[in-house]
Order: sequence, then C-alpha cells, then structure tokens
Amino acid sequence: MSDHKHEHKSHTKEYVIVFFVLTFLTLLELMIPGSKIESHHKMIGLIGLAMGKACIVAYFYMHLKEETRWMKLIACIPLSAALYAAGLILESMYR
Repeated sequence: MSDHKHEHKSHTKEYVIVFFVLTFLTLLELMIPGSKIESHHKMIGLIGLAMGKACIVAYFYMHLKEETRWMKLIACIPLSAALYAAGLILESMYR
C-alpha cells in the first residue's frame, strides 16, 4: 500500500467569490427586463447571462476545472448545440 497522504485543500474562499459573481450576474438578469433596451437585445443579454452562469457553475461547482482536456471538450458539446439553437432563433428574428 502506498503511504501517500492527500491533504484536503479548502475551496471555501473560491466558492464564496464564485457565489458573489453569480449573485451579481443574477442581479443583472433581474435589471434587464425593466430596462429601455430593445426586446431582442434583452433576449440576447438574458441568454448570454444564463449561459455564462451555467458555465461558471459547471466549471467550479461541478469541478470541471479539475478534469482532463478531453472531458472538458465533451462537456462543451451541449453548449455548442445551445449556441447553434440561439443562432437559429436570432436568424429567424431578423428575417
């Protein structure tokens, strides 16, 4: 048996910072609907913020940052599908 001792690294500070970043982004999301921005720009902003928050959650809370490059690529496949769908929606809006 090996005598490797793995010391536990506390992630508390990192998680608190990520929590405040997510809180700030959520507050931005709440401010967008009441703003005087055009409706399709509001939609783009809300979709962008939601996708950004999802990426932050996956990267930090689902420990994607500690995975291999291949696993990160696999995790990005659904994101590319969402970007493609958003592109189709925007293209249909401007027809």
